[in-house]
Amino acid sequence: MLAKVKSCTVLGLEAIPVEVEVDISPGLPTFSLVGLPDAALAESRERLRSAIKNGGYEFPYRRITINLAPADLRKEGPVVDLPMALGILAATGQVSPELLEGVLPVGELSLDGNLRPINGILPMAMMARDNGVKTFMVPLPNLREARLVEGLNVYGASSLREVIEILEGTSPPPAVPEEVDEKRPEYELHTELDYSDIKGQYHARRALEVATAGGHNILMIGPPGSGKTMLARRLPNILPPLSGEEALEVTRIYSVAGLLRQRGSLIKKRPFRNPHHTASPAGLIGGGSIPRPGEVSLAHQGVLFLDELPEFRKDVLEVLREPLESGWVSICRAALTLTYPARFTLVASMNPCPCGYYNDPIRECTCGPYQIGRYVKRVSGPLLDRIDIHIEVPRLKVEELKNKAPGEKSEKIRERVMAARERQTARFKGLKIKNNAQMTGKHLKEYCILPKAAEDLLYQAVNTLGLTARAYDRIMKVARTIADLGGEENISPSHVAEAVQYRSLDRKYWG
Repeated sequence: MLAKVKSCTVLGLEAIPVEVEVDISPGLPTFSLVGLPDAALAESRERLRSAIKNGGYEFPYRRITINLAPADLRKEGPVVDLPMALGILAATGQVSPELLEGVLPVGELSLDGNLRPINGILPMAMMARDNGVKTFMVPLPNLREARLVEGLNVYGASSLREVIEILEGTSPPPAVPEEVDEKRPEYELHTELDYSDIKGQYHARRALEVATAGGHNILMIGPPGSGKTMLARRLPNILPPLSGEEALEVTRIYSVAGLLRQRGSLIKKRPFRNPHHTASPAGLIGGGSIPRPGEVSLAHQGVLFLDELPEFRKDVLEVLREPLESGWVSICRAALTLTYPARFTLVASMNPCPCGYYNDPIRECTCGPYQIGRYVKRVSGPLLDRIDIHIEVPRLKVEELKNKAPGEKSEKIRERVMAARERQTARFKGLKIKNNAQMTGKHLKEYCILPKAAEDLLYQAVNTLGLTARAYDRIMKVARTIADLGGEENISPSHVAEAVQYRSLDRKYWG
């Protein structure tokens, strides 16, 4: 007898419909699984046998053939354990095939017949809704996450037997798991840290405020112990919250990656990712036989912090060029090409030389000119050109260390950042961009009109510093953000002057 059950698989951030075809015929007991299953799926035959028997049903010792259609699409993970088990029961007459019409079940089976939670429920639920599925059946721990998608009839179950009882109507669906603590935001890093703890470094704090307000990439250069990492790790406290659309987009990425700490809760804080400098290109950009999101995608709509930038391998740093420019990552394999969003703000820090004390007023640098040049040029010109703001973070003076007066609190800075972001949201309403850093040449002509004095100042800076056309555009974007922070509609020469000083290190270190 032949039975068919709807299911799906996740490729990239999208769920693809899959039809599970189960055929049971007389002959020697065999179990054939076809349709390009991966290793986890190929092992499902043993899970199915034990789960069906321990669930109180009979496993047929006949010739079993299961096809996962379409046959040319690679399927990954144990998502289709539950639909395969239901297909076997329907093909043997233990479950009425009519019960499975309009139902899309997903879930991993354990040997005792219970259902385990799976990754990627959010894109699966979105696909089920868009394809008119009547009933979406998921493991109970995934129920809250699936119900984030409106307009879909979702049921949760804890076992194979419970799934069948719910479909037959002999057992009521279990209640939704208890509410998670909505007050505890996802991916909050070092909430006890505040910018008021940092002494001095007013120039660096101002630059980080500008970078956060406009979504600009920033590079901090300074000796060890000057506070570069302390400044960066306090960024989560001044980042604005995610909008509803952005929160759903970020949550979907973390759902596919299996990194949701609170299933069924939207991520409300912008991600802050801090990979170690030993990261590989695949770890940073994404990869695998069926590619998974990398750090640049996990930092989508948030911040990617790369500490000790020159210590990253050169091939790792160079893969950042495309996402910094386009906001997307395309990963190509022989059988498929996947695209992940990667619209993040890059925050990087580095020492000025291998020993760390080049240009330090107290400690003498032990590096020669060749060593210094070789060290800083690990960060290539094309990559540096894509970083909007370059600042020095010098050693603190003794007077600054003795100062016990608290600095400005993160809350105050965050208020200014959010006000600037609100101005940008209103300005770009109806467009596909969200902040000043995402503006194209067309937007610059419309929203970054310079007065004559500011234009002359910018032209002089470009000629003096030898900046590229890309750097010219980025200075204009930063100037627009500085004006937004000041609540001003028009860009003034003072805004351009401040933006230009954030690009003065190109020539000093890389000239």
